[in-house]
Amino acid sequence: MTASPSVSPPSTVARPAAGSITNSVIGFDNVTLGYDRHPAVHHLDGGIAPGSLTAIVGPNGAGKSTLLKGIMGALRPLDGGIRLSCQRANIAYLPQAMDIDRSFPITVYDLVAMGLWRQTGLFGGIGSARRRAIEEAVAAVGLTGFERRTIGTLSGGQMQRALFARLLLQDAEVILLDEPFTAIDAKTTLDLIDLVHHWHREERTVVAVLHDLDLVRRAFPETLLLAREPVAWGDTEEVLVADNLLRARRMIESHDPDAAFCERSAA
Repeated sequence: MTASPSVSPPSTVARPAAGSITNSVIGFDNVTLGYDRHPAVHHLDGGIAPGSLTAIVGPNGAGKSTLLKGIMGALRPLDGGIRLSCQRANIAYLPQAMDIDRSFPITVYDLVAMGLWRQTGLFGGIGSARRRAIEEAVAAVGLTGFERRTIGTLSGGQMQRALFARLLLQDAEVILLDEPFTAIDAKTTLDLIDLVHHWHREERTVVAVLHDLDLVRRAFPETLLLAREPVAWGDTEEVLVADNLLRARRMIESHDPDAAFCERSAA
């Protein structure tokens, strides 16, 4: 087992109070998300402010990845709604490693270049300026010399570096990361956290699903604790207390997978 990297918390960008829907870049209006009419996230209200750095945590089965899919528009709400202040094309999304097909015969260079699709379209050419941008993104994640390697030959950490380079080129206002530091070494985690903090300093909005609570405490100023329902949302030090974590675990353990769909309460 690798040791956890030492991470300093970023300087916090001024923003509205945690969970406020007013002036949020992502707003949740009593939203319920799920599959086949079975909710995975119940009655979430609040908002993620522009420029904030937020971790989403909770036990397995808490609905964390489901929430990101709802934000991306891949999953339509069963009830309520999700409001965005930006176009979905201006949201960058990094799925879980298990959702990425690494058998596809594509090079690191071509994978990173896909981050330019908003500028070039699917079949647009890549001129000298964009080639330089690709090279700079590859260098920024420490993969210079790997450009012609196929992604199937990369280690887990190298693959995450390549995916973060693609995110750099997307130049998105909102960045969603689903378990970005799972099963990678401590040095890679530290380097990628530095990139996350760089985005935060640029006042981009970053939302990450994470399991390592120690890393969350060190690196993320705001946290949403989910257990299919919101348990706590706000400053990380206040959210990740023992009582909240115990409550979240008990809520998941008591969940009835055959429960009927929960209708929205009347106003």
